[in-house]
Amino acid sequence: MRILVFNAGSSSLKFGVFDIDARAPLDAAQHLFKGSLDRFGPDGCDYQFGVAGRQSVAAPFTGLAEATKAVPDLLAQAGIGGIEAVGHRIAHGGAQFRAASELSSDTLAEIERLTPLAPLHNPANLEAIRVARAVWPDLPQWGVFDTSFHLTNPARATTYAVPKAWRAQGLRRYGFHGTSHKYVALRAAEALGQRLRDLRLISLHLGNGASACAISGGISIDSSMGMTPLEGLVMGTRSGDVDPGLFGYLHRQLGLDLDQIEAALYRESGLLGLTSVSDMRDVEARAADGVRDAQLAINIYAYRARKYIGAYAAAMGGLDVLVFTGGIGENSPSMRRRICDGLEFLGLKLDHDRNMAVDLAGRAAPQIEAYGARVNVLVTETAEQLMIAREVADALQKPKAQGFHVPVAISGRHVHLSRGAVDALFGPGYELTPDKPLRQKGHWAARERVTLHGPKGEIANVAILGPLRARTQIEVSRTDSFALGIDAPVRQSGQLDGTPQTRLIGPAGSFDTDGLIIAARHIHTNPADAARMGVQDGDCVNVTLDHTGRDLTFTGVLVRVAENAFTEMHIDTDEANAAGIRGEGDGQISVDAALHPA
Repeated sequence: MRILVFNAGSSSLKFGVFDIDARAPLDAAQHLFKGSLDRFGPDGCDYQFGVAGRQSVAAPFTGLAEATKAVPDLLAQAGIGGIEAVGHRIAHGGAQFRAASELSSDTLAEIERLTPLAPLHNPANLEAIRVARAVWPDLPQWGVFDTSFHLTNPARATTYAVPKAWRAQGLRRYGFHGTSHKYVALRAAEALGQRLRDLRLISLHLGNGASACAISGGISIDSSMGMTPLEGLVMGTRSGDVDPGLFGYLHRQLGLDLDQIEAALYRESGLLGLTSVSDMRDVEARAADGVRDAQLAINIYAYRARKYIGAYAAAMGGLDVLVFTGGIGENSPSMRRRICDGLEFLGLKLDHDRNMAVDLAGRAAPQIEAYGARVNVLVTETAEQLMIAREVADALQKPKAQGFHVPVAISGRHVHLSRGAVDALFGPGYELTPDKPLRQKGHWAARERVTLHGPKGEIANVAILGPLRARTQIEVSRTDSFALGIDAPVRQSGQLDGTPQTRLIGPAGSFDTDGLIIAARHIHTNPADAARMGVQDGDCVNVTLDHTGRDLTFTGVLVRVAENAFTEMHIDTDEANAAGIRGEGDGQISVDAALHPA
């Protein structure tokens, strides 16, 4: 599928053309054309184009609308035709847009409503969209949002501890650079030959704008940027994390108003505020010449990034992969080294020669960790336009599952025991007694029960599901975790590394084990039903209940395909209560198109 991608700003328009198959590896996509119209002014703008070798000429376009209208002629001059769809990068999609969305009039109105959350970005995005719709009225136009990837972040990561009335106005953490973080995570998993959903990964996008993202189980669980792109890491001209008390202090002490303070934090801070230059290459050159401010800026920059790595490794219960991207992440071996030094306790250590010899040609993602290090460290170029094209192609190529219904099963608290756990709880050699077969073939509920014991309390009469597993897994609801006094993470079944310990009590003794999780919602299905739904193993889908009157949509539901599986969705008791499902009955749901491969 041939897709034209726009990334519009107030003073620039970047665009690219891709031939892409949504199900093919990322490095199989063909980048046919790359163009950039920059520095609009009364005399025109700069135009750079080409994929392999970049050419630069002057162009007569004085503004964004005029430049967008000129793109068909620019593509024709390059011999590029056959465009099948147009994708647009949109900075802020609020909490509404979780995936690529077709840009109808209603969608545009909703994006415009979100402009106060991104006043520097969304207006330019909208202007380019409106012109593109007029230029290509017969082509599908889709928006891909910087914020969408982070909407899987849990409430504890997105909620500010501020008055409820403020939160009701949309004051929460959203996160940005989502398209970049998603691309580099998928590309890193491809390069390692592993499934992204099996990895705990931190993506560091280090450029003029900078952010960190924690990705666990294939989804974003936290991002350093917040309600705006100002929060988090030190950037070229943006401050990153600051004490919000500085607004009142600067107003009282220096007489600055809110607009002046905000403008300074966006445009006069970061590396620029620390050194008077915003480009890390200039900062590193000054530091090498002995300029103390530049040396301090480099230390602050690396320290802030290193803190986020440590925090996110703790949030995920460990770390498997660290990926560097963005202009600084891709091109500064010394910054990569500064950030990673001191993280050996995580199993993270760079190899000097590999770090110095990074070659990113052909969308490569080379590994630079020391041989034998537990954490993989990779470097790769970000490719946001490619990821936008991939998202649009996925939305257009994927079969729709309109009207497909599957039953909802309420999964109460239960345990899966190992042989060692059974011996400790019921006596050496004890065999559990199958009591009730489950819908999934070969699985059953045992007659025996156990008690869960935590620092706050106990939960008795907990079901045991068979057959035995190699590792004990305990599945509870969020409410159960508070009753026990243990912070159980949301995980897919089997993802048990870094999970908290609890005590199981049986008639013959107790067993202390990790493996306590809140099971992430998922759908079991077989290949035939998966084909009818238009999904594959590892897809994440939205599931909308259509019978409770609550219009409740579950997002990020993992599809697990296995031969002879009975098709049903599993949710826990808290989710069932929220959905208004009672008792043991099944509910009917409809499955939308897959959001992203995990």
